[in-house]
Amino acid sequence: MELTAAALRALDDVCGGRLQSDVPLAPLTTFQIGGPADYLLEARSATELSEAVVTARGYGIPMFVLGAGANILVGDLGFRGLVIRNGARNATLDPDSGRLVAESGAMVYPDIINLTVEAGLSGLEHYAGIPSTIGGALWQNLHFLSPAPERERTMFIEEVVHEADILTEDNDRQTVGADWFNFGYDYSTLHDRDVIVLAASFNLEPAEPERMNKIIEENLEWRAARHPPLGAEPSAGSIFKKIDGVGAGRLIDRAGLKGFSIGGIEITHRHANIMINRGGGTAADVQRMIHHVKEVVQTHSGYSLEPEIMFVGEFSAIES
Repeated sequence: MELTAAALRALDDVCGGRLQSDVPLAPLTTFQIGGPADYLLEARSATELSEAVVTARGYGIPMFVLGAGANILVGDLGFRGLVIRNGARNATLDPDSGRLVAESGAMVYPDIINLTVEAGLSGLEHYAGIPSTIGGALWQNLHFLSPAPERERTMFIEEVVHEADILTEDNDRQTVGADWFNFGYDYSTLHDRDVIVLAASFNLEPAEPERMNKIIEENLEWRAARHPPLGAEPSAGSIFKKIDGVGAGRLIDRAGLKGFSIGGIEITHRHANIMINRGGGTAADVQRMIHHVKEVVQTHSGYSLEPEIMFVGEFSAIES
């Protein structure tokens, strides 16, 4: 879409002249898939992020805030409007109170986890290796099933969330407590409201860095054995939502679909609920793969799979 001269000036002012046009989005996602955004602006602070969102809303510009680029599929035709890349990564830590405050674009791993481990504060080390920003972590209630027998349970980010600074649909900046998010499995209130997280604070507990580093090492080893390596085998993470007591990956595996490919997209042998981009994969390939997997699993086991990834932008029509 074409923006008016006034809108272009306003957006350019927000980011100090860094507004870009016709920017490929594939390199900004973990799947390495997606067409161009009409416009892209990188917000480098929570203030810039807030001002960019308010400006886009004021001019009626379709907008998407992009974090780490995981758990999303960008359409081959790109995004008509403005993509705001969240580069707000400032973080402060008070070792005495155990309080971490981080802007929503900060990477949970390695940046924030390394910061907290060095300070001897525990609570976030369980999420090592997961590509997520702070904002993304709150969006999906970031979680990880610990492989260690003594703590064999699913850890959720909600357990350490204290408060968050948000921008509401009415452009009001508010501070809300953890209860506001109504956290669930792969869910928070953010799924249902056009609210932007600007920053969040977390309550952490003192712990020995040596113990936390051991947890990080164990979790990274566990992920390396079951997940494709980041960068080398681009993926969006789990494609389908969890089915309690069964597991989407287990259903796909039992249907004999590991290693199955369409175009440049393949179901990895490491984890049946993860598709990897073998090179040249397109959003249309992923859509066809999703359709095929759903059909086969439905026929094989009777279960209906539902995608958990977010679909962003415009997609070309595909034949089923």
